[in-house]
Amino acid sequence: MRPKLEDHNKRIALARKSLDGLSLGDAFGQRFFGNPESAARRIAARSFPTGILRYTDDTVMALSIVDVLNQFGYIEQNELAKLFAIRFKKDPMRGYGGTAFDILERIGEGEQWQGVSREAFEGNGSMGNGAAMRSGPIGAYYYGNKRLTAENARLSAEVTHAHNEGQAGAIAVAMAACHFASGGNEIDLFDAVLEFMPSSETKDGIQQAAKIRSVENASIAARRLGSGSKVLSQDTVPFCIWCASRSARDFKDALWTTVAGLGDRDTTCAIVGSIVASKNEIEIPIDWFTARETFDVFKIVNA
Repeated sequence: MRPKLEDHNKRIALARKSLDGLSLGDAFGQRFFGNPESAARRIAARSFPTGILRYTDDTVMALSIVDVLNQFGYIEQNELAKLFAIRFKKDPMRGYGGTAFDILERIGEGEQWQGVSREAFEGNGSMGNGAAMRSGPIGAYYYGNKRLTAENARLSAEVTHAHNEGQAGAIAVAMAACHFASGGNEIDLFDAVLEFMPSSETKDGIQQAAKIRSVENASIAARRLGSGSKVLSQDTVPFCIWCASRSARDFKDALWTTVAGLGDRDTTCAIVGSIVASKNEIEIPIDWFTARETFDVFKIVNA
């Protein structure tokens, strides 16, 4: 086992802050599905949802990311796969996509994650946005270290996403969170994200997002970049990086901007929430945070 970094406790606190932003974004965005006209009206009025905000698989899987970072100080893939499967079994109806459902069910039944992940989509592996949605806390944990951020983001993705696109999305989101947690600003965000990314359609999309950073309307940006309607990394992550670059100084504004792009809105808001919450000066609004359900049901004892 590798030794933990000397400032592990500070790093895990930052990872948990990113997780809080992720989970709140996830639960917030989830409440704007349903009737399109009603959702559009509530978004335009910035009408915060009433009642308890229930998060989805985006948050459940991110909980395991943070647990593994806390235990090992890096992404230990076998342990991560185990925790994914344990939490999946606790509540399989948290919004898992069909491929994720199959992968996690098979891992829980004892199959090796390496084979299951690679067999998805006729042996091509998944290029979905599921690895990106959970990787923000990795970047917060590895603030100040771009190489370790990219390496561990890829490791975290590989457990369920063997395709290069799925891994590229995870790297991009983690790099964005690392940049903000390291004190970086919005102006340099795109360069920081692109620096360690592999060649991919996701990278191409982020380069396109950088070109339209001056666009002020999220709906226009979503039409040009995609906002997750295809549930693919390349259809999701570029828009999220655009949103983070536009609204990084105000957590509430970041989520309202993101949800205005519609699409896979729980996942886009989870991603942007995890990135923006990584900024040291950003405080997650307590009036919003207390509306989110707790993590109690997904606590794992003696796993």
